[in-house]
Amino acid sequence: MAIRAIPVTRAEPQLLGVNRAGLAFALLLGGFHLVWALLVAARMAQPLIDFVFWLHFIRPAFVIEEFDPFRAAGLVLFTSAVGYLTGAAFALLWNRVRSGGT
Repeated sequence: MAIRAIPVTRAEPQLLGVNRAGLAFALLLGGFHLVWALLVAARMAQPLIDFVFWLHFIRPAFVIEEFDPFRAAGLVLFTSAVGYLTGAAFALLWNRVRSGGT
């Protein structure tokens, strides 16, 4: 007869909060695009994109337009919504897989 020093127990699956994951992705995507909008407003976006293309051996073909606060708000809101939906979908899928597909 074997004696077990450590009892064998199954850990509960770690599930993600759907709203929390959605908000995290929304903040991430929206935050990146907010920084981009601020770079455009500060007229620093064109030199940055030119430099990034130069580093990748690409001749810059894109021209950054003038800053428009309404377009910037639309950009941040749209990407935040996409981020929320992506994060929520990921959490739902994660939770389904972790709970055994039930």
